[in-house]
Amino acid sequence: MANPTGSSLSHLECTACGRTFDADEPHRLCADCGKVLYPRYDLAKVALRPSDLLAREPSMWRYREVLPIRDADHVVTLGEGFTPLLPAPRLSARLGLGDVRIKDEGQNPTGSFKARGMSAAVSRARELGAKAVAAPSAGNAGGALAAYAARAGLAAGVVMPEDCPRINQVEAVVSGADTWLVDGLIDDAGRLVRTTSEARGWFDVSTLKEPYRVEGKKTLGYELAEQLGWELPDVVIYPTGGGTGLVGMWKAFAEMTELGWIGEKRPRMVVVQAEGCAPIVRAHDQGERHAPRWEDATTDASGLRVPVAVGDYLILDAVRDSGGTAVSVSEDEMREATRELAASEGIYPAPEGAATLAALRRLRDTGAVTDTDRVVLFNTGAGQKYPDFVPVSPEFVPADSPAWASGL
Repeated sequence: MANPTGSSLSHLECTACGRTFDADEPHRLCADCGKVLYPRYDLAKVALRPSDLLAREPSMWRYREVLPIRDADHVVTLGEGFTPLLPAPRLSARLGLGDVRIKDEGQNPTGSFKARGMSAAVSRARELGAKAVAAPSAGNAGGALAAYAARAGLAAGVVMPEDCPRINQVEAVVSGADTWLVDGLIDDAGRLVRTTSEARGWFDVSTLKEPYRVEGKKTLGYELAEQLGWELPDVVIYPTGGGTGLVGMWKAFAEMTELGWIGEKRPRMVVVQAEGCAPIVRAHDQGERHAPRWEDATTDASGLRVPVAVGDYLILDAVRDSGGTAVSVSEDEMREATRELAASEGIYPAPEGAATLAALRRLRDTGAVTDTDRVVLFNTGAGQKYPDFVPVSPEFVPADSPAWASGL
């Protein structure tokens, strides 16, 4: 290695059957049972301490010892991570809660939390010798993959549902990715990526179907602890499609405990989905560990329109082990929450981020969240990428209006 990062990456481990794999060979799902692989680290060798972070760059790569890139020359970065954790005093007062904060992932490169996962996945793919990467996407992941592949000098393929946000389509194309739109949902796009990958030489970085996107997303958990003085909140409310961010945080909490950075306390993890596509909520309510495909999925929150998640069991385990829950919200509730969050706190959320505020209202009304709880909402993207989600009609002032003389 020309420029070692100090990564303590040890091996890959199947989250279901426990089989281990060589981390320096390319892998996707477990070769035995087809379940999700996690990178594991020799944390006993990590000399990094929280105080050391004060001198490091404000990006997710400040945690490089617990990220999977061995040689810093392979790190592909646009400055992702270390997004602000913003207090929301007016929302807190309106809801009768003591401390609501918003982790604003819309301030990432490419405008969403997907930048974290793609930075890690593309970096590791390049380090392992990949020349081209690809993924299905409901929108933001495709734009992020295209941008990070361009930054890395790799070819990229993106397959999206035809009705995903137009801005994400443009983002992928302009960033140089070969881009296709399909008549279907993200799992339909995933089938097309799988059948095409071998012929085109793509390394498929689909959500949780390779081991490294989750490592970028887990930095959400490290940041949350660092920004709260190495404590964790009481409640984390997270919009969940594929669920990589939620399970990534859960993984980070366990690693930080092993490192001695935090104690055993965990937040109650709350999944939020749309009423028109809520497979995790349904499985949670029915006491199931796996979530069957949601048929005829529909929601304008494109990141929540994920009818089946390969990491369903990881999501549901984290929710149950934490004493959390799962909530679905309506389109109208998301639109109302978009306006409320933007008008009261100046944070214009993606529909998925607005869903967390809608869920918080439900939880407050039922008593599942109380005034003593410290609550963190995750806004996973910038609302500007969804200009048609909330209809607006500013008043027009014609040239012959008397307002020009008398005022508005």
